[in-house]
Amino acid sequence: MTSALPYALIATDLDGTLLCAGDTVSARSYAALATARAAGAQHIIVTGRPVPQVRHVLDGLGYGGLAVCGQGAQVYDAARGRLLHSVSMDRGLAEVALGKIEAEIGEVYAAVNQEGVDAEMLIGPGYRMWHPHLPTVRVPRRSDLWSAPINKVLLQHPRLDDDELTRVARSVVGDLVNVTMAGEHTVELQPPGIDKASGLARAAAVLGVPPSATIAFGDMPNDVPMFGWAAYGVAMADAHRELVAVADEVTLSNESDGIAVVLERLFG
Repeated sequence: MTSALPYALIATDLDGTLLCAGDTVSARSYAALATARAAGAQHIIVTGRPVPQVRHVLDGLGYGGLAVCGQGAQVYDAARGRLLHSVSMDRGLAEVALGKIEAEIGEVYAAVNQEGVDAEMLIGPGYRMWHPHLPTVRVPRRSDLWSAPINKVLLQHPRLDDDELTRVARSVVGDLVNVTMAGEHTVELQPPGIDKASGLARAAAVLGVPPSATIAFGDMPNDVPMFGWAAYGVAMADAHRELVAVADEVTLSNESDGIAVVLERLFG
């Protein structure tokens, strides 16, 4: 890294940001990231997906660095295939939070991401998985979700949209857990203080890069904390309005190589 670099660290979300359809990265985006790395910058993936649901993407990229996974709960060393840091969610707290939300708006459908590099995503009754290519295990009872340590809970509601479900959940349990919208049909509960900013800060400290030397790319409200931590935040063209409101720049969509457009301007 040199002081002449526009940014020493490039933090990218995956879904709706770096990834195109089919969990792929376009040739143009791949080349732009390679050019930035050749100039001395480092690339770090910061995703809501837990490690087991992102490992195939990392392998496809030939990615050997650190990755922030599980919405900031995990820092994963891709080269060594191990977790450097991981925060689990108290399962009793998760049950209490779900109970309080349901007392307000009726039944919600829930799923969990279990803790660990080879853990499973368990799907409870009624929950619809909108990424069918990702491995999941359906369980017959809500209580089965708590069979092993978890790092987050995912929620859906039969009537409320994502924005309204997020708003209600925050108003009811926002003092107990972190509530975030990570994507379409993806509202999540996490341990207090855990978000993409906390995970990125921990990984960046390992890499020796400060916020002032970091540029971040994202598309959903779960990227808002990351934009607050980084020096410069770039939202994709079809990003959620909450993220656009705090972005320094809006680029093209993920399908139109929005990340590459910015990196080509910065790194040539």
